Amino acid sequence: VQLQASGGGLVQAGGSLRLSCAASGRTFRSDEVGWFRQAPGKEREFVATFRWSTGSTSYANSVKGRFAISGDSGKNTVDLQMNSLKAEDTAVYYCAARQGAGYNYRYWGQGTQVTVSS
Repeated sequence: VQLQASGGGLVQAGGSLRLSCAASGRTFRSDEVGWFRQAPGKEREFVATFRWSTGSTSYANSVKGRFAISGDSGKNTVDLQMNSLKAEDTAVYYCAARQGAGYNYRYWGQGTQVTVSS
């Protein structure tokens, strides 16, 4: 499975960005796709997940109500809509895929930079 993250950029605080994670390869074994982020000097942290089999989603408390994750089976993409962006959302965002809950995230995209200016 290969993952390609895109859509990052520079935006002012309060603005919006939409990230996209495109998958290719044997994606049928990867039921869950997640977005993570890593800010300079900080550890990578969970942002949101989407489960293909149920359509269920989960979010980190820090982004709940501002970010929305969704999947498009036709395009085989998982998008992260980010609204009301804050300076603290600045980070490199990564998408990752795993077989399901209880499995490690085995496949990772290359990351896309999101910079929010205050």
